[in-house]
Amino acid sequence: MAEIDTSLPIHAHSEVRHHFDTADQQFESSTLGMWVFLLTEIMFFGGMFGSYTVYRNLYPDAFASTSHFMNVTLGGINTAVLICSSLTMVLAVHAAQLGSKRKLILFLVLTLLLGCVFLAIKYVEYHEKWVDHHIPGPGFHYADSRYAHQAQILFFLYFAMTGMHALHMIVGAGLITTLIVMASRNRFTEHWFTPVEMIGLYWHFVDIVWIFLFPLLYLIGHTK
Repeated sequence: MAEIDTSLPIHAHSEVRHHFDTADQQFESSTLGMWVFLLTEIMFFGGMFGSYTVYRNLYPDAFASTSHFMNVTLGGINTAVLICSSLTMVLAVHAAQLGSKRKLILFLVLTLLLGCVFLAIKYVEYHEKWVDHHIPGPGFHYADSRYAHQAQILFFLYFAMTGMHALHMIVGAGLITTLIVMASRNRFTEHWFTPVEMIGLYWHFVDIVWIFLFPLLYLIGHTK
């Protein structure tokens, strides 16, 4: 991760807060705070991953029967979209380090657009589940009556895990929009771009969560 140029006097860094001695100290504190936050997110998602693992081991046949209702094509496209968005975010951080406002805004906009594409595809998937009556609740219907109850558990976990991930994507899209506004107002320089770095870390975390969700929900036990 890039270091802030601390050879400049404090007054050269207009965004250094009064409770920090140097810009470098502020940057390190921000980085530590973001990693602590991401660790709490890992524990949060870890609980859902653990629940999925337990129930899948308890009802392997029932869970296997639901595999062909997972749209691997759309899930695969979304995986590619998020990988591309991670690339554009990396390029945005690099542009911020170089102090290139035009490229920073360009790559942030591309990242935002890719995030919106992901959410649009996820909406299509959710609509499929709605049409097929696979939304857990009173209207849930499953063709194989042997596994109706267990299948509902799987679909609940599917919506809980992908829905929480989608919520994090929406938050990330809002943060990136904020960065675009800040960049257009010349808030960032090659000496101060901490928000871009921190939100970049958040975005990569959300992408990594999906890298685990995709094989777990879409690929394991998949049948045609």
